[in-house]
Amino acid sequence: MLSCIFAFAGEEPKANPTFSVVTLNVDGLPGKLAFIPVNADGPMSAGSERISEYLASQNCDILCLQEDFNYRWEIWSRLFANYQHDEWTGGITYEDRKIDFAHLQNLKFECDGLNMVWRNDIQSDSYERVPWQKSFGKFSHDFDDIITKGFRRHELTLSDGHKLVVYNMHMDASSDRDEQKGNDGKDREARISQWKQLRDHILKHLDDRPIIVVGDMNSFYHRDDVKTEFIDAITATGSATVSDAWIEKCNQGVYPDLGAEPLEGETLDKALYINPTDGNSVELVNVTLDRTHYLYEGLPLSDHYPLITTFRYISRDAKDATRISTLAGGTDAPDAETYDLSGRPVDANHKGIAVTKQGKYLKK
Repeated sequence: MLSCIFAFAGEEPKANPTFSVVTLNVDGLPGKLAFIPVNADGPMSAGSERISEYLASQNCDILCLQEDFNYRWEIWSRLFANYQHDEWTGGITYEDRKIDFAHLQNLKFECDGLNMVWRNDIQSDSYERVPWQKSFGKFSHDFDDIITKGFRRHELTLSDGHKLVVYNMHMDASSDRDEQKGNDGKDREARISQWKQLRDHILKHLDDRPIIVVGDMNSFYHRDDVKTEFIDAITATGSATVSDAWIEKCNQGVYPDLGAEPLEGETLDKALYINPTDGNSVELVNVTLDRTHYLYEGLPLSDHYPLITTFRYISRDAKDATRISTLAGGTDAPDAETYDLSGRPVDANHKGIAVTKQGKYLKK
């Protein structure tokens, strides 16, 4: 019976590397805008520096931030030594722009509040910024349409050479008051439109790289049909699978039905991961909503808690190794000298990758 150890001849198998991702809404809205209170209870300058201290202390590999508006440099202050960052699109301010008060319905700030930060040993290969096609609420419903919300897509190469795609986003919000009055229908329509836009963009660019999708989605599974329109829709293509980190680790993989009772502990911030069917993949190691350390004098540093995930990268070669080990190690394995990656016996003229009975990795 063939016992296969899948490795390069003369080398020990290398452990699958891990990497960490944190998503956090840093609540960077200004305290006032044109003398109008906007976010008076936000962290503002001093609190944003404390958020920076917290992020630096976590030593995460990739940081995905939302509402990184007016206190950008405070947020960056403790990170610049060990991290790189993408484009900052500015804060929300009226001082540096002429506002047409006669046509306020056209007012829109170009900033999106999104920023991604990655350790110096990670390489950014490509970056794309995409605004939402649909949003709602100019001077009501949490003012979503007054800024250019959307998502950012990053192609990254990790320090070990593995390649990854990361999406960071901020979706339309709903106020508690509108939800309680049943006046949040337009907000929910906008969010589902955004989930569909995100889904279509992911499928259009899907290749052999695993994908991490994080951000402030402003979505609960019992309120927005994310399961049907995003998760199930992508899985139904047969080209990839989708999982929610918190659902997997904290709710036994069970999603609530639309209209059901809220899940205890579910937050508006989410971390999903997508594995292409025939490509490389990631495996969830753990997920933490850090309510313990994200504090100052006993109070949260901002109105969201950081969601921290750790993943293990599994290359396609490693998945093939597991498959060949399973196929070739069974009692019904054929008595042949060399096998391809599907466990079929091959002859000496075979071109490509093969495994011998002695567990040696061959390539012709």
